[in-house]
Amino acid sequence: MSRSVELLKKRYLKNIKENPDLFIGIELEYPIVNLEGEATDGEVVKDLFRYLPSVLGFTIEKVDDFGNPIQLLDPVSQDTILFEVAYTTIEFAFGKAESIQEVEERFNFYMATIQNKLGEANHAIVGCGIHPNWDKNENCPVAYPRYQMLMDYLNLSRNVTKSDLHHFPEYGAFICGSQVQLDVSKSNYLRVINAFTQIEAAKAYLFANSVFSEADWDTKVSRDIFWEKSMHGIYPENVGVNARLFKDEDDFFDYLDHSAIFTAERDEQTYYFYPIQARDYLTTPEIQAFTLNGDEVLIYPQEEDFQTHRSYQYQDLTTRGTVEFRSVCTQPLDRTFASAAFHLGLLVNLDQLETYLKKAPFFTTAGRDYKSLRRQFSKKKLTDEEEAAVLEFSKDLLTLAEEGLEKRGKQEMIYLEPLKKELGL
Repeated sequence: MSRSVELLKKRYLKNIKENPDLFIGIELEYPIVNLEGEATDGEVVKDLFRYLPSVLGFTIEKVDDFGNPIQLLDPVSQDTILFEVAYTTIEFAFGKAESIQEVEERFNFYMATIQNKLGEANHAIVGCGIHPNWDKNENCPVAYPRYQMLMDYLNLSRNVTKSDLHHFPEYGAFICGSQVQLDVSKSNYLRVINAFTQIEAAKAYLFANSVFSEADWDTKVSRDIFWEKSMHGIYPENVGVNARLFKDEDDFFDYLDHSAIFTAERDEQTYYFYPIQARDYLTTPEIQAFTLNGDEVLIYPQEEDFQTHRSYQYQDLTTRGTVEFRSVCTQPLDRTFASAAFHLGLLVNLDQLETYLKKAPFFTTAGRDYKSLRRQFSKKKLTDEEEAAVLEFSKDLLTLAEEGLEKRGKQEMIYLEPLKKELGL
């Protein structure tokens, strides 16, 4: 086994349990919008973050370079409210919960408080996968090393001659997603990753909410293109839908070994550089890196740099013993928890899901190139045949998800109602 694979295994397998309890971790990102159609006022949102600790009982966990609170933590629930990359996007990262209702209850409480406060300045949180006024906003990162590094790194695309990268490296400041993390075990994590890779076409169909009018992209899920055609996607194994199903653990880690490392820390300084695949990292003699103020320096690879490795696959094995599902756009506010319920129900019903996927009629006609299926079924206009096929596929998956939620006995089926209604179930 190569040293890079050893380090990746150590990082990603260390917290996976044999028989974990199933907890739910939900992360929701939202644009904060100026209701007059102008740019979001940075002072309004910074003021919000100064106001919230006193009314919600949160502590200030992180501040930006100017002392403004940018991450707030509730010591009891472990819920975090933070800026996601820019001051125009707010994220709710909920502590692990036993049921979706627990999360919804806290979310509704936070939202009522926040919408009320933002409303005083004619601002609001909206349920969109792209900030509606992205083209008027500054789209600059929160003044904090990690976010500055990310934006600077994405900006390197301006120097890359590889022609198919898009021209919106600032996209990190205006795209928003809805993520869910679920506990997996040593024996099922690969099964989960493989099963969910196969349903990305249906997820694109069910949860598309990021049409981007600025480019002539024929997709309702522009977040896919933003990720894949950016610095994050230089190596296709680093982002998006997995290119194949994995035979075993070694096959999976071989794939992860092709993902990218692009940042390192030395003496509390953050550096970034053109991406290097994990498998080549330790044998790279020296790296031409950049500091946050743009200076070029030489650094030398260290094994510790694997501690900050992170890939962006849509079925992402995390360091917390969970799989994070990261391909869903932020949803309209009336279906905030539909995606979490969908993933949770299917995970609980994994055996039936796998059985169904082996013989699903959808694949007979559409084939099994999962990466391109997602792109095909997120198009703005589907043919009648495509529409009929993906509708049937989505209905079957929704039924399986509902069965899984029923098994749990926590009355979470209610969160699937908006999807069922839309599909005519």
